Amino acid sequence: MSADRATALRGLPSVDQLLRRLAERPELSAVPRARLTALVRQLLDAERKRVLDGRGAPADPDTLAARVVERARRAGVFSLRPVINATGVVLHTNLGRALVSSLALERLAAVGAAYSNLELDLATKERGSRYSHVEGLLTRLTGAEDALVVNNNAAAVLLALETLAHGREVVVSRGELIEIGGEFRIPDIMRRSGAVLREVGTTNRTHLQDYAEAIGPNTALLLKVHTSNYRVVGFTADVSSRELVELGRARGIPVMEDLGSGSLVDLRAHAFPYEPTVPETVAAGVDLVSFSGDKLLGGPQAGIVVGKQAIVARLKKNPWNRALRIDKFTIAALEATLYAYEAGTALETIPTLRLLTEPLTRVRSRARTLLRRLAPATRARLKARVVDDRAQVGGGALPTVELPTAAVALGDGAAEAMRLDERLRAGDPPVVGRVVDDRLLLDCRTVLSHQVATLARALSAAAEP
Repeated sequence: MSADRATALRGLPSVDQLLRRLAERPELSAVPRARLTALVRQLLDAERKRVLDGRGAPADPDTLAARVVERARRAGVFSLRPVINATGVVLHTNLGRALVSSLALERLAAVGAAYSNLELDLATKERGSRYSHVEGLLTRLTGAEDALVVNNNAAAVLLALETLAHGREVVVSRGELIEIGGEFRIPDIMRRSGAVLREVGTTNRTHLQDYAEAIGPNTALLLKVHTSNYRVVGFTADVSSRELVELGRARGIPVMEDLGSGSLVDLRAHAFPYEPTVPETVAAGVDLVSFSGDKLLGGPQAGIVVGKQAIVARLKKNPWNRALRIDKFTIAALEATLYAYEAGTALETIPTLRLLTEPLTRVRSRARTLLRRLAPATRARLKARVVDDRAQVGGGALPTVELPTAAVALGDGAAEAMRLDERLRAGDPPVVGRVVDDRLLLDCRTVLSHQVATLARALSAAAEP
C-alpha cells in the first residue's frame, strides 16, 4: 500500500467517532444501536475499499454521516413495509396478494392484544378445536359436511394426498399437472406426499375413458386440478367434476378437486368469464375440495379443505396436520372474511372483490384526481397524463381476464421512465408501478382512494431534479 493511501485511510473516522456524530440525529431515533453500528461498519468498509482501490480520497465525516442517515432511511425500521401498488395487478403475489377487510383488521387487533378462546370451550372449560371458529362458516357457505384449514393450498393438497394415497396411485390428467408460483409443481407435491402419480390423457385432451382405464387395484384417488393460472384453448377436452364423481362412485374411489384460487361467488354478473365456485363443486359431489384463502376469497393466506366428513376427519387426524396448522391470526382474519360472505356484504367490504368489480368510471376518476393533485409544473416535468389500459387479476387467478383500467402515464423515453420507477420505489412509502412502452404507468385500479394524496406527494418528490 502506498504512503498516500495509508495517509488517506488515517483520515477515515472510527466506528465510535461516526456513531457519536450520529447520536443526536432525530431521523435515527427509532433505529436500534446494533443496527446503526452495522450500517456504520458497512459504510466504512466500503469507503476503505474505495480508497485502497485508488478511487480517490475518503469522504469527510459529515458526508459519511449523511450517507448513513440516507441508508437507514431507505432501509426503514422494518423490512416488511406497506407499499402503494400501482401495478394494476389486484392479487400481486410479490406484494402480498389479497388485502384483508377492515373487519378482519379489527379482529386481528382484538385477538392479538388479548388472550383468546383459541382452543378452549368456554361452556365446558375443556380443550376445544381451533378449527371450530371457521368450520361452521365454511360448511354453511359451501354446503360441505366438514372443513379444515392449513397454512396454504399447496399444504392442503400435500396433506390430502399423504392421508388418502400414500404409497398408492392418484389418477390425474396430464393437462392439469400445473406449476404454481415459486416453481412448485403439482407432480413434485404428489411425490413428496408418497403418492404414485398416474397420468392420463394428453396436454390438451383428456376423456372420461382415460380415467376409467387407468383405475386399478392400487388406485386410491381421482384428482382434478383446476388450471386457475393458465388456459389451454383450441382443440381441447376435459372431464367435468360431475362426470368424475360418477366414475368414482361406480368404482368406489374418492374424488378430490384442487380449485386453486377458489371463489365463493359467481362473478359473471360483473362481466367475468365462468369460473367454477366452491359451492358448485361441492354440489357436484366431489369428496374433497381445496382452495386458497388469499386469492379470490379475499382473505389471509390459508389452504382450505371442505368435503365429506369421513374424509376430512382423516385429514384432521394426520400428524402432518399439526405441522401445517394455522395460528390465531389467520383464524381471526379468515373468520371475519367468511362472515362478510354470510352477511351478504362481501362485494362491498372485501377489498379484492371491490377492486375487481369497481366500475371503470370510478377508476378513471381516481386517476384524474391524482393528476389534479400535481402542481402544473410537476405535471409538465413528468409529462403526466391519464391513459386507458388493461389491468390483471393476478395471483394465478383468471389468467385470461383483463380488467379495463385507467393509469397516470409518466415520462417520455425508457431512461426517464426507469429513473422515475427507481425513485418511487425508494420513497416512503415505496410506490410500485409498471414500465410499458417507455412510460411509467401508475395504474389506479389498485391504488386505494385514501392513498391518492400520498401518491401525489411521492410523485412530486420523485419529480424534483
